[in-house]
Amino acid sequence: MKALREYCLSLVDKDLMPTAFKTAVVVGSLLFLLNHGAATIKGQMSRERWISAALTYIVPYMVNIHGQYVSRARKR
Repeated sequence: MKALREYCLSLVDKDLMPTAFKTAVVVGSLLFLLNHGAATIKGQMSRERWISAALTYIVPYMVNIHGQYVSRARKR
């Protein structure tokens, strides 16, 4: 439970956020184009697709933070 709490706090850690944000923009944009590019061009983006598109950026952010969190924990 402590590790989960610490991970959640690391999601807004100012030292970890810049790298995670850059990763989310690059990886999220590639995934967005692959998964939603055609629907965006055709004007077929529904509310559900926009929610999915948001997750396309949130998941790489969270994965990157997790990697940094684990790396930091191992160094201690």
